[in-house]
Amino acid sequence: MDTIFKTLRIGAATLLGVAALPLASAATDAVETRLEARKVVAAADGRERFVSAEAAKPGDVIEYLATYRNTTSNAVRNLEATLPIPANTELLEGSARPANAKASLDARGFADMPLTRPAARDGAVLVEQIPHREYRYLRWFAPELAAHRSLTFAARVRVLE
Repeated sequence: MDTIFKTLRIGAATLLGVAALPLASAATDAVETRLEARKVVAAADGRERFVSAEAAKPGDVIEYLATYRNTTSNAVRNLEATLPIPANTELLEGSARPANAKASLDARGFADMPLTRPAARDGAVLVEQIPHREYRYLRWFAPELAAHRSLTFAARVRVLE
């Protein structure tokens, strides 16, 4: 259990470091980044509610939110918002908001989801889907972030054992 807690703390630190990297074609002092991690739980009435993600155990669902705010009076163009997916978690399919996120295993190459790779089976080369537990980054592209406006990007993961 300690390993899970350590992993999520490391994941949060990684999340802060990567998402705060300079943005493509945007001055870093022009955009503030706020990151949140919150655990998704079912309330007594069946609705979702959010609680602190300070501690998590296998099976818990964590929602990560990255909010980018333009602090200037000029539009920021070509914003690339990157959200890392912590180790020992699995991206929940369809949870990326907005839905146009691209995914990556290594933060270098991003592609539309689901990610695929060639696989050899019985002498034939097939294309197989890469399991969501292998995804490590999501990236959204926003052509413009208007002056004094914000954009929020989100995704959910399940904590693995």
